Parts: sequence; structure tokens; C-alpha cells
Amino acid sequence: MKKPAVRLCDLPSPLPVRDGIAPSYAWLPEGNWPTIYAFLLDRFAVIGESILSKRLANGEIVDEVGLPIDLLTPYKAGKRIWYYREVEAEPRIPFEAEILFQDAHLLVVDKPHFLPMSPAGNYLKETLLIRLRAALNNQDITPIHRLDRETAGVVMFCLTPELRGKYQRLFEAREVQKTYEAIAPWKDGLSFPRVHQSKMVDGDHFVTMKEVPGEPNSETEMSVLARFGDWALYQLKPHTGRKHQLRVHLASLGIPILHDPFYPIMLPDKGDDFSKPLQLLARSIEFIDPITHMTRHFVSKRHLNGMEGL
Repeated sequence: MKKPAVRLCDLPSPLPVRDGIAPSYAWLPEGNWPTIYAFLLDRFAVIGESILSKRLANGEIVDEVGLPIDLLTPYKAGKRIWYYREVEAEPRIPFEAEILFQDAHLLVVDKPHFLPMSPAGNYLKETLLIRLRAALNNQDITPIHRLDRETAGVVMFCLTPELRGKYQRLFEAREVQKTYEAIAPWKDGLSFPRVHQSKMVDGDHFVTMKEVPGEPNSETEMSVLARFGDWALYQLKPHTGRKHQLRVHLASLGIPILHDPFYPIMLPDKGDDFSKPLQLLARSIEFIDPITHMTRHFVSKRHLNGMEGL
């Protein structure tokens, strides 16, 4: 049976942001459930009857106007219910981010490897966004752009929600210069510098991407910063912002990034093994600030260390 749509709230909510976590909601679809509790037991059976009944008893699930739902609340299709998402036994990410810059509107952070950007899957509080909201006591912090969980380096957040769009439009207009570094194999026969273009589409697994024939929709400028034996340190400047673009482009050239768990093949989930971080770093970012009109240039203090032990 198809699950109801469940999303972080993007509509007015009767619940406030709590500990940096925005409330979520679920639509109530057409159906013959006598009560909302019966619907929850049917659609969210994986959570378990004891946990669901406890959350209702504690008033943790509410209707559209904020009234608590109890065991006998009648089911009405087309309505929404609101709640705070919870993750049982959320794994601790033992790495910390560093704030590089902060003013009234902009927050620039040096993200570590393995730390997710925002709540998703098994991660809720152990995410960069929720940590920053809690540390700065500011529930309005929102990402301007994103980095993969496996990628470290410079990432930006907006402190003023109504100005977020101005910063995001810089990325849409390709007015942000992003520079990455990666450790990957050296391959004889490949000449650098080079520009790699390809058409990227969703991959065979829902979290991956792949290249296919057709009009290119992705482009990366590549050069070599240093070579050490069978490996090299590459500088990568993406001119587009496709999901996993740098990882896909290097893998397609036969030089996948060191410790990449997705490309060229998807490896089993490493769980709590943090010993082999993906050797990809968002080294710097530069743009004209749309609010102050100043040139902004931020550089990561982190360094790739994946060659240790090879």
C-alpha cells in the first residue's frame, strides 16, 4: 500500500521549530479508517503500536490548528497532521564543522566529511543544519546550496529567510565560482587541463547518477595540481551543478575519486566506519555578495589525507 506524502513543512505549521528541527506533516488520503490512530497503525506500522500510542498520549501529533490528536480522533480525508520526526538510535557523527564567516545575513561553514547537510534517512540531529541552529540559537538558518554527506569543505547558509533567494539566484545564474580538490588515480593517456562535458541523468539506483548519450547538461574544468606515483591531486571547477557531478565525471574517465562508495560501483553501507572519507573537498567559493555588493572569497582550512596508508 502506498505511503502518504510526508515532508518537512513548507506550509504554515501549528507547531514551532523545536531544537532546530522543523515539524513535518502528512496528508490524510481517501480511506475508510475510523480514526487517525487506525490510519497511523496501518501506514506507519514500522514505528510500532506502543510508540504511536505513546506519542498520541503525550500530545505529540496535532491537527491543522494545533489540537492534539488522541486515540479516538475521527479520520477525515484531505486534512493534515503535524508532528516532529524522530530517529531511533541515531548514530553520532564524531566530526565538527568550523564557522569561517558570519554577518547579519550570511553564514559560511567548513563542513567535515560524513556529516549530512540536512535531516534525511537515519540522520536528524546529527546534521550540519540542526547543529548550527542549536549552536547559534537561530531557527531561521537555511542552506543556500548543498554538499554531499561524503564531501567536506565550504558551504553557505542564509540567516535571513527572505534573502535566501538572492543568494540562490547567484548559483542559478552561474555567478558563483566553486573550486574543488580530489585525490584520484593517475591515468596515462589523459591530458590535462581539460573540460569534461556530458549528459547526466538519474542512475540505476535512486541515489546515483550516470552519463548517457545526448546534449551535455554538465561541465567540469579539470587540472592537475600534483602527481605522486599512481595517484594525483586534481583541481575541479564545475560550471554546472548536477548531483554527484564531479564524482560521475572522474569515474567516467576511469579515475574515480579515492574512497568513493558510489562510483564506479555502489559499495555496501560502511555504517559507522569513518576510516576512509571520500577524497573530495570543496576548497573555495567566490562571488559578489548580492546584499553588500562586496567580493566574497572563502577557503576551506581542511586538507585531503587519503594517501595515508596507501
